[in-house]
Amino acid sequence: MKTHFPMGTPKVICMLLLALVAASNIAEATWCVVRSGASAGALQAGLNYACSHGADCGPIQPGGSCFNPNTIQNHASYAYDSYYQRNGKAPSACNFGGTATIAVSDPSFGSCRYPPIESFNSIGRAEDATKTKSLTGDSTN
Repeated sequence: MKTHFPMGTPKVICMLLLALVAASNIAEATWCVVRSGASAGALQAGLNYACSHGADCGPIQPGGSCFNPNTIQNHASYAYDSYYQRNGKAPSACNFGGTATIAVSDPSFGSCRYPPIESFNSIGRAEDATKTKSLTGDSTN
């Protein structure tokens, strides 16, 4: 006995597989942001570490799309997330001395867009690395 499938069956299967892949990518969307209650000094140390160890801190420089509001909390969140994304979203890349936490809500606001992991290439560098700047100072993650 030979089984016959309707002509549209392969298309339906393909569409279901694509939907499954898209849903799994959405479920994995995470960002690294500052933990509430962290001291300004600890956030500054974490910000300095992230910016001097590969985070793209160009957008939080004066004139950058994420400079305003000019607060340590906002700047550290952006730098923390850039570092986290560039390090493959490893949980250990979102610590910064206990001042960071992993979030499932996109922290982007206004013209400040936190880049999704897809904007980084296979070696963990931003496709547009020309805006990378680092702040002085050093601390431990």
